[in-house]
Amino acid sequence: MDGASAQRVDLADGRRIPSLGLGVFRLSPEATRASVDAALAAGYRHVDTASSYGNEADVGAALRASGVPREDVWITTKLWNDDHGGDAPRRALEASLQRLGVDSVDLYLIHWPHPLRLETWATLERLHDEGLCSSIGVSNFLAPHLTELLARCAQPPVVDQIEMSPFLYRTRRDIVELCRSANVQVAAYSPLTKGARLQHPALVRISAETGRTPAQVLIRWALEHGFAVLPRSSDPERVRENARVFDFALSSEQVSALDDLDEGLVTGWDPATTLGA
Repeated sequence: MDGASAQRVDLADGRRIPSLGLGVFRLSPEATRASVDAALAAGYRHVDTASSYGNEADVGAALRASGVPREDVWITTKLWNDDHGGDAPRRALEASLQRLGVDSVDLYLIHWPHPLRLETWATLERLHDEGLCSSIGVSNFLAPHLTELLARCAQPPVVDQIEMSPFLYRTRRDIVELCRSANVQVAAYSPLTKGARLQHPALVRISAETGRTPAQVLIRWALEHGFAVLPRSSDPERVRENARVFDFALSSEQVSALDDLDEGLVTGWDPATTLGA
């Protein structure tokens, strides 16, 4: 097995998630299929989508067309804000499964810390017990949200997917440390800052030192911190390039220099101000 498919991290429920995944945030149908096709051919075995992205059906179609066995590919999808409360989460997951063309997903996440998150979490626990999702977790939960959930849940989340890059690392150190202490795996989305900091002088310097692209350095930085990492690209060549991160390492000095780049950069919605705590 090549590096992209071989590298996995352990979850608290005993399952092992591929440490490199492909993000498909709101890619068009054509771009989704091209990116997933390129990713699977390059060795990715983890695709991260969501009902709100509007491309679950395209992820499923690309997976079927690839010839890669379903059991070899980790599929994550997410519950959107409109689907909380009562039996809505069950209906939402069943709709996602139908669009993906699968019987279950590997990981089902509450996408945002919605006011009904505790009620919804209890439903996710039941959906997990019924086998509709093999693992359950959360996304965009900061320390107050996760602390609340851990105190109230019967089954703890195994993943918290948050925006993470060197430009946000120290700002979010509290949630990273909470996840580590609670055995919740951090999955880093937007690790490439949506391109906003790829030309930062310190990043360009480390890129030159390692002979790697700035994007590869940022992905490697996330891996060095033990995160699962979810780079997104609509360019198949960059999808392939982003997989070539398992044959080099950053020095401790380089990791520290990247850690010091924190500026509180949030490139999408900020859960500190979205939907409230």
